[in-house]
Amino acid sequence: MLIENKTDLEDQRFVSTKDAKEFAQKEGLFFLETSVMEARNVEGAFLTVLTEIFNIVNKKNLAASDDQENGNLASLTGKKILAPGPAQVIPKKKACCRS
Repeated sequence: MLIENKTDLEDQRFVSTKDAKEFAQKEGLFFLETSVMEARNVEGAFLTVLTEIFNIVNKKNLAASDDQENGNLASLTGKKILAPGPAQVIPKKKACCRS
């Protein structure tokens, strides 16, 4: 997904909307323009991103379910992700150098 922000500042753009749209189409990306200052398409951009993520996750779940039914468990292996929460203590990074 390619989101062009600050559409209210058209005179200050480095990349034209036309070029951005062409790039998005060439790369197979969804293109959307937003302006926070004008409150234009901001909520729509977030909803579109969330919908696309939801659709991708559902497709992967369906594929994994099909693989499991066919006896292929390799597609179900994943990577453990630690997300810090209020009960977790995250060690502070040590400085690499001292002056």
